[in-house]
Amino acid sequence: MPEYEKAMRPEDITRLFVERSNAGDADGVAALYEEDAVLAYPPGSQTVGREAIRALWAKVLAGGPRFEPETPLPTLLSGDLALTSTPPKDGSGARAQVVRRQPDGSWLRVLDQPEFVSPAG
Repeated sequence: MPEYEKAMRPEDITRLFVERSNAGDADGVAALYEEDAVLAYPPGSQTVGREAIRALWAKVLAGGPRFEPETPLPTLLSGDLALTSTPPKDGSGARAQVVRRQPDGSWLRVLDQPEFVSPAG
């Protein structure tokens, strides 16, 4: 895997995600996640582990979607954990991620909720 720019602040992950997604780089997107990360996607299910996340994004990015940068909301920090979130431009409610500081000081996603689906009822 090539050497990718590391997220040295939790907020950097959102920018790197958009850059790598728009470049069609599923490996680069997967590199933003811890090895055992959990992604709540597709809606209503979970994708677990960096390799499964890479495979999922390879399929999604094959369609050539374009992602717009979204301004992050203030990050909540507690030691080596942080909660990042953005109000999506597509109106899907909110996006939220738990990220963890790595031994080298960079940050990776542990939990990723890219869209919140209203409960049926």
